[in-house]
Amino acid sequence: MDTNRKSEVDVAASLRQIEAGLISPLDLLPHEDLREKLVELALSGVPEGIPSKTASGLQQIKDALEREPVEGLNVVVFGGGTGLSTIIGGDSRSVSWIKEPFSGLKSIFPKTRSIVCITDDGGSTGELLKDLPLIALGDIRHVLLSSIQLVKLQELYNLTELEAVRCVETLAAVFNHRFFTPPANSQQLLVDSGLARQKHLPSAIEQMLAKRIDNLFADSRLKAVLSRPHCLGNLILASSIYEQIPEHYTAETLLDEQDLLQQNLQRGIASLCVVLGADEQAVVPCTSVPAELSVCYANGVQVTGEHKSYYANRGYPVDRVCVNFCEEPPVSSELLGLIRDAHIMIMAPGSLYSSLIPVFQVPGIVEAVKANKNALKILVSNLWVQTGETDLSLTDPERKFHLSDLLNAYKRNIPGGTEGLFEKVLCLSFKDVPATVIQNYAVEGKIPIYLDRDKVLGQGIVPLECSIYSKAALRDHGVIRHDPKQFSLVVRTLWASFLHIPAPSAAKLPTDAGSGEKKKYLTSMQIPCLRYKKIKEFLSGISIELQGQAQDKTEQIRKTLQRILWDHKDIPLAHLQFVHGVQCIATEEWKRDQHWDKVYSFYDPEDGYVKIRQDQFDSVSDLEVAFLVAVGQSLLGNYAASKEIDTINTNGIFLGKIYHLHLKDPEKRKSYFNEHDLAEYLILSRMVRDGEDENHFTRLVNGREGFTPPGLLFGLTYAWYLDNRFASHIEYKMAVIKIDHSNLIPEQVRMKNRREKLIVFFREVVFKH
Repeated sequence: MDTNRKSEVDVAASLRQIEAGLISPLDLLPHEDLREKLVELALSGVPEGIPSKTASGLQQIKDALEREPVEGLNVVVFGGGTGLSTIIGGDSRSVSWIKEPFSGLKSIFPKTRSIVCITDDGGSTGELLKDLPLIALGDIRHVLLSSIQLVKLQELYNLTELEAVRCVETLAAVFNHRFFTPPANSQQLLVDSGLARQKHLPSAIEQMLAKRIDNLFADSRLKAVLSRPHCLGNLILASSIYEQIPEHYTAETLLDEQDLLQQNLQRGIASLCVVLGADEQAVVPCTSVPAELSVCYANGVQVTGEHKSYYANRGYPVDRVCVNFCEEPPVSSELLGLIRDAHIMIMAPGSLYSSLIPVFQVPGIVEAVKANKNALKILVSNLWVQTGETDLSLTDPERKFHLSDLLNAYKRNIPGGTEGLFEKVLCLSFKDVPATVIQNYAVEGKIPIYLDRDKVLGQGIVPLECSIYSKAALRDHGVIRHDPKQFSLVVRTLWASFLHIPAPSAAKLPTDAGSGEKKKYLTSMQIPCLRYKKIKEFLSGISIELQGQAQDKTEQIRKTLQRILWDHKDIPLAHLQFVHGVQCIATEEWKRDQHWDKVYSFYDPEDGYVKIRQDQFDSVSDLEVAFLVAVGQSLLGNYAASKEIDTINTNGIFLGKIYHLHLKDPEKRKSYFNEHDLAEYLILSRMVRDGEDENHFTRLVNGREGFTPPGLLFGLTYAWYLDNRFASHIEYKMAVIKIDHSNLIPEQVRMKNRREKLIVFFREVVFKH
């Protein structure tokens, strides 16, 4: 590479000179790996108090590293959210970002491009998905702002550095502005966001933003979004995309014109990038079709939704994840070209299962990365264990995550495994972090992901410990976070070492056991806005009957139920086919026997109503649990012809009870399940089928033990499967799965197997995963 020849002489010659002595000055630097030593030198400078000749040699190397020409290098970064934007150019949502908005990779490598995850479904992004058939835009907005470059603002608008800082400060305020009540008109939105009063934007940027905001009110396809709480930057992005599409394509016709949307998605993003001072290809979504994340835990439960998984506390490690797309996900030729031409590829830090893995499950991306055999490929480890994702190790659930666990998770969930995807992993060096700081984080539930070096090396990956955190933030605020400036210097040093230092031999990465399958993704997802529309139609078509003054809250309850069904994406609309209404029952009129349970809702197959006791409507969380339990029960339909309980007495001594369940004949039965599946569930709920009458099931209850009838058990398990916080009774029952097998207690083994089979039944038969 001719552009690097002078630097190659400098770096290589300097290293040869300094290592010619009996004791190399490099030995004075911490760490064992030469690349780690060079990174330490680049970040911390020459150590104080060493002989001048030694210091001169080390300074010579540092100067050579800084002269390494990198301006023309193509850098591609994969990821999503805060981790990606931070290393690109700082977290543009943070109030402190404006202090150094032009640092990070983009400052040293101006040809840096981001390939962004699109499975986010929370916050403003989730609200946008209710109305528009677009991919998630939140992470794209976030990374776009962080990608704005000083040099481009100066070239485009002839700004001084101070003027450029004030420009991006204004942009951050506008793009991060949030409203919670619908703005009356575009002028109000311009005023509220500060755009109407600003004095620091070039006229081209100001006019473009004003036009995009006006379009939100003028374009009939976008008006619906203004009725929800939103981040303005997301709406500006949506407006930019829709501006590319002629208005005769209505909201309804666009549902059938996904190709048209996909073609104009990148054009809309690129048009913003160019005007705002970012590279035209600075931000590229990994695909152009909507997608959602599906997480399978080690106990077999599989739930859908990135936002939901973020707040989950299942108590089990994540086993696998897969992405479900609306259709076969396309990858643009432009994206594949960026990967093909990349000199450096970086896998950004972020949520393990919801940042990188969804990107690499898009078909074609992994293969393209592996096909580029000349690039430097770096994985950046997360700093902290993340609850619900990396708080438990799959191989040893009793301990926290180590770096080798992180690598194993990528290997299991990326199609074809990780060999050829990255060769080096950057992790935080905690050697200079005071123990008190780590203790303070531990109090907040944050624990570092520690490096288990030997295991990582055994996986064929070179771990590199570096001080890639902000020392100023640690010094001034006692916080540890990735520092964009430090990180970019590390990457530049690793590039120089990649060019000039022979790579040490590493153990060969195993390619058989545990490698990801070739195809991980699904294509059965319904377009979110279409699903939301059908939920609204369903709820508007059923009766909601409240008591007394509460009747005024009918629409509020309808909206709450709408939110519940939207949040639980695993509930297919087919699960609602037997629900004809929701009825509030006055507390004094509640007739159900609560001797064995405290569940204040049920499904009445006689009229098809979900019936909920009045006091459950006072709390949104109580209403949610009550509604989900009853919806679950409704899947059984009118399966029962009769239910009776007989007592068992011998010689006047009460021994227990026997519960009889008689099913309706199949031709009279209306149920979500066929005869085989219904019988399978009843047997899993410990009912025993009569050998002579296949419609007769019994259950023996010893003494005065409690008993959960199969209908109630189904409803509770249904709610628990969707969110284990909703049914502590079932959580208690399922705890037996965590117990190690013991041949000393065969019944315990049988109970564990029965619970595991029940989870499989709900996953595969009830929720169709």
